[in-house]
Amino acid sequence: MTAAREPLLRDRLGIEVVSASPDRVTARMPVWGNRQPAGLLAGGASCMLAESTASLAASLHAAELGGTAVGLDLNATHHRAVRDGQVTAVATALRRGRRVATYEVVITDEAGERVCTARVTCLIASGAEGAPNGRP
Repeated sequence: MTAAREPLLRDRLGIEVVSASPDRVTARMPVWGNRQPAGLLAGGASCMLAESTASLAASLHAAELGGTAVGLDLNATHHRAVRDGQVTAVATALRRGRRVATYEVVITDEAGERVCTARVTCLIASGAEGAPNGRP
């Protein structure tokens, strides 16, 4: 008997990666199923979309260096409400270093209006248990 693969949170939110490289990741997410009780896109869902896109880009960068990426910091500003349709996130590298990678993530609605701006910083880890230089 084989163990079932645990679904990733991004799968549960319906996040679909459109394109991916270490410098830029684009992904989409439906508003339906990701709303708060007031009927608006939940801020936490926007944050998860931002972190998912930036973390994927950072992971691709880290793989080029023989490591992995883990999140260090996420901050987000929510500019406008969205009630339906889908939103698109574009994560663009601000800095891709040997130890830290930082991305700006712009989330827009179907009309191209900015919904959220986020900055995500990831640690580029290698060695034992993903710790930098093998240190826990």
